[in-house]
Amino acid sequence: MKINSLLAMLVLCTSLFAQNETETTNEEALFAQMIQRADSIEKSLIYQTGLIKLGDFAQLKVPEGFKYLDARQSRLVLEDLWGNPEDATILGMLFPDYGGPLKDSSYAFAITFDDMGYVKDDDAAETDYDELLKEMQSDENETNKARQEMGYGSIHMVGWASKPFYDNKQKVLHWAKELHFGESDGNTLNYDVRVLGRKGVLSLNAIADMNNLNLVKKDVPAVLQMAAFTDGNRYEDYNDNTDKIAAYTVGGLVAGKLLAKAGFFAIILKSWKLILLALVGVGAGIKKFFFGKKETPTEEMAANEADEEIGKVNQER
Repeated sequence: MKINSLLAMLVLCTSLFAQNETETTNEEALFAQMIQRADSIEKSLIYQTGLIKLGDFAQLKVPEGFKYLDARQSRLVLEDLWGNPEDATILGMLFPDYGGPLKDSSYAFAITFDDMGYVKDDDAAETDYDELLKEMQSDENETNKARQEMGYGSIHMVGWASKPFYDNKQKVLHWAKELHFGESDGNTLNYDVRVLGRKGVLSLNAIADMNNLNLVKKDVPAVLQMAAFTDGNRYEDYNDNTDKIAAYTVGGLVAGKLLAKAGFFAIILKSWKLILLALVGVGAGIKKFFFGKKETPTEEMAANEADEEIGKVNQER
């Protein structure tokens, strides 16, 4: 039985090899089609400005110079275009008005809410963030082992791109990490903004190329003013008789483990076309997204031939 299975695999690999030779000759045409399709998706997105409701507990005031993409379209971008894991907590995305999911040298904030409870901020002024950085770096081996088990690549925390700062009056925490993903050439910017509320934390998480650090930093003051909890959900509305206290403190939010969410936006690169080029040879999965579920004649022929050969092998068992 093992031998027959091996023969079946060899037959299938041979068919796929022949298929790949044919596909290589059409690579440029396919690449052009994918770019055209991606541009079409970009043009189909509907952005909003002004006052945006985020569920029944928060809101976003999007001023001139920025634009908001709703939760449904944001999941399309994050999961289907950029290949991130499914995440039902996405509330939307925030882009600079010149940017977009497939624009070069752009960035975006992904907006989520974690109902972890009321985060005590007693430790904010006392936390030594340089020491915290060393602890986070020392935990990398354990963290990366967990990431690999989840199917993600390793991450190295290079350092603070912007040291954590907590605004005690506004109850807003923000910081930026410089990260290195796996074998990638450049480093990635991960900029976190956390707005503390009565029942949890509203997160605006931006990741971009490190070359865009100054660009993101320039826009952060405006972003800090956009998100707010509604009446009854603000930090000062906390009721110690009924409300849950979060396991994290302010320092704990900064030191959170770099697991699946740390890969968020990792696919925002300086030139997204390089990603499409790498995906050209991947196979039916990416092609079905860009061109629909119908197989091309070459794919269908190869699949049928493989099925016929595997059927013959099985009959001889």
